[in-house]
Amino acid sequence: MSFELTGKLIEKYDTNQVSDRFKKREFVIVITSERSGMDFTDYAKFQLTQDRCDLIEKYNINDEIRVFFDISGNKWEKDGKVSYFTNLRAWKIEPAGKGDQTPPPPDPFADGAANDLTPPPEGPAPEDDLPF
Repeated sequence: MSFELTGKLIEKYDTNQVSDRFKKREFVIVITSERSGMDFTDYAKFQLTQDRCDLIEKYNINDEIRVFFDISGNKWEKDGKVSYFTNLRAWKIEPAGKGDQTPPPPDPFADGAANDLTPPPEGPAPEDDLPF
């Protein structure tokens, strides 16, 4: 599953040659949003690998960019201790404002309202013609 975020580029690290066959490069964007009348700031660190390490090269600090990425998670064990880590693996970067500008759906809880916990109507369930 792919995701995308738009934010301001605030950090761009050098490429790190991890082994003779693997290299990576990281960068950070800041995402600001307003929810329920409050401003929120989030920082997302992304990882580029192999031939994608140069995707961030043409962007400068403070540029607004749109990052397309996948999420990967791994388990790591050492000396009997188990750790987990998550990577945001970027695979495409473009200037913000390029492409589809469909606004996100409205936040149903923006006005502080609770979930609609109304029970479903009584009676038999409608016929389902789906094959599964």
